Formats: sequence, C-alpha cells, structure tokens
Amino acid sequence: MQTTTLNPTQLYLLQMFQYNQDEKSLIELKEVLLKYYQTKVDEEIEKVWKEKNMSNEMMNELVNAHYRTPYK
Repeated sequence: MQTTTLNPTQLYLLQMFQYNQDEKSLIELKEVLLKYYQTKVDEEIEKVWKEKNMSNEMMNELVNAHYRTPYK
C-alpha cells in the first residue's frame, strides 16, 4: 500500500476541523471554498483572455464553429 503525504493546506484544514461541525457549518464552509476557487478560476480565465487578446465575438465564433468531419 502506498502512503500519501498531505500538503500543508490539507494538514491545516484537518487541524482546524478536528472538532465536530454541524451540517450548517459544513454547508457554509463548502460555499466559502467554492467562492474562493471560483475567484481563482475567474482570475486565470481573465489572464488568458488578455494574453490571447480574446473577445466575446471570437468566443461566439468558436462556439458556433462546426469542426465535424463531413460525411461522404
């Protein structure tokens, strides 16, 4: 069996939540974590859009493009 090493964030969270939490606290914690990661993803997307000089028009073209191989 392979052992897994926990990273510092995982260790911190385990220490922080070593006591029983009620269901409401768990739901609130999940919402906070989701918002945190949503913000990180949004920041990364914004960075890529700026680097690639993208626009809404370009995105619409990509979404509406048909890249399927035509049938013979």
